[in-house]
Amino acid sequence: MIWFQILAIVGILALVMFFIVNRGTARASAGVKLLFVAFVAFGLYAMFRQDDITWLANRLGIQRGLDLVLFLLVIAFAFTTVSTYLRFRDLEVRYARLARAIALQNAQPTIRGTAASEDAAAPDEHTPDDPTR
Repeated sequence: MIWFQILAIVGILALVMFFIVNRGTARASAGVKLLFVAFVAFGLYAMFRQDDITWLANRLGIQRGLDLVLFLLVIAFAFTTVSTYLRFRDLEVRYARLARAIALQNAQPTIRGTAASEDAAAPDEHTPDDPTR
């Protein structure tokens, strides 16, 4: 069990370092960051003081401390999944608006059935089937 605790601590510390290094790129509010730090601290506390977590779980009506930690992990996973979905949906909307704006900016005006540009009316290069050549 000791090797698992060491591996989990190293993983948590790596996750914290990743969070600190990429803090400028994360679009999380201060509340989300505080919740993340609290969750990491709870995870570390749960690894070192398993009896305390079991006592807390019993007070909350859960039989084992491991079940309490599992429930909290499910909640954290659900929050992360919803947050990621909303972020991707927002990005899709922004990309669609950007594509529309670029399309409107590059659009060539037309005059009742004819293109305003002479390039559109001029034939393209000679084709092999063209009898005039």
